[in-house]
Amino acid sequence: MKSLSEPIARRANSEDKVTGRFWEGRFKCQLLVSEKSILATMTYVDLNPVRADIAKGVSTSSYTSVKMRHDEICKNKACAMENLAPLSGVKSFNVPPMTEAEYIDLVDFTGRELHQGKRGVIKADEPKALRRLGLDKDHWTMKVKGVGTSYWRVVGNLEELIEKAKELKQRTLFGIGFAAFEKNLR
Repeated sequence: MKSLSEPIARRANSEDKVTGRFWEGRFKCQLLVSEKSILATMTYVDLNPVRADIAKGVSTSSYTSVKMRHDEICKNKACAMENLAPLSGVKSFNVPPMTEAEYIDLVDFTGRELHQGKRGVIKADEPKALRRLGLDKDHWTMKVKGVGTSYWRVVGNLEELIEKAKELKQRTLFGIGFAAFEKNLR
């Protein structure tokens, strides 16, 4: 992870024209080991303004990909049925196949689940994306919360974390206990 983190930190510091530690406190570099890990992290990042109470929903959360997707669909309804674009530079796996509209639904649903006291009506049914991915809504929201609190260097399911620990020649990785607990809830 040091080999991955150091060039990112140097580049970020160079862009910001600052020196010093970049990966402090709330900043960290995590390896995303599966499509679902990428999707959970995308959702987590897109919900940052909502969790910070800067935005009230996906359509008002400035500077997020979900807001840009929402705005594009408002301009051109046909964009709603387009598949999510692959991530630049990622060759081994990518986001699960889903449409732009399904992703927006998923982020909105997750935001409502993460904030039970949020104003507005929580949809009674799950978004199509969760069913298609075979995810339970409670399990999904717990996974998204875990990106920020329960994983450290690697985000994934139990089997993926165990495999990555073996690959790194480590006995364990921070987050394996959370992933085991998460698996038992399914």
